[in-house]
Amino acid sequence: MKNIKFLALPLLAVLFLSSCVSVRVVSDYDRETDFKEYKTYAFYKTGIDKAQISDLDKKRILKAIDLEMSSRGFTKSQNPDILVSIFTKEREQVDVYNNNFGWGGWGWGWGGFYSPWAWGPGFGWGGGFGPNVSTRTEGSLYIDLIDTKSKELVWQGRGAGTLNNTKNIEKKEERIKEFVSQILEAYPPAIAAN
Repeated sequence: MKNIKFLALPLLAVLFLSSCVSVRVVSDYDRETDFKEYKTYAFYKTGIDKAQISDLDKKRILKAIDLEMSSRGFTKSQNPDILVSIFTKEREQVDVYNNNFGWGGWGWGWGGFYSPWAWGPGFGWGGGFGPNVSTRTEGSLYIDLIDTKSKELVWQGRGAGTLNNTKNIEKKEERIKEFVSQILEAYPPAIAAN
């Protein structure tokens, strides 16, 4: 029974940690820009149309950006100070967990303590559970802010992470809001006074 508890603890830790995966955020900006001048925004349709994600996810992202921008005092405008654009990247992440402890354990399988050919509970040596391989898609969402007068990028935020529970639409929407919120938390940049 002690072996079963010992094996369950690492599994629970992995499940807990994978469910609490945060969004990793980085941002960059033009140091010459006075971000206090920006009060209005609009979406840069040309850039958004190029984003290689579903139209439904684009809508979710844009809605989340709208909520964040309005909560920060920005107003959507036909004549904006800044244009907001998005793009995405994704890559397949392969995780290998080596659970090969080098000792035997209880479990279901061929052979074992009772008979070398029987299917059922048994005790085997030298294997433990072996490696566990899982794949997940890690995505990056970029939010670009472009000065409308100069037509230059003045701020960019990137959030990287996984979209958990993609089959559950409510949880997917919450995860997208979390991405957008954490990315825009870095805007405006904290510029140190000289």
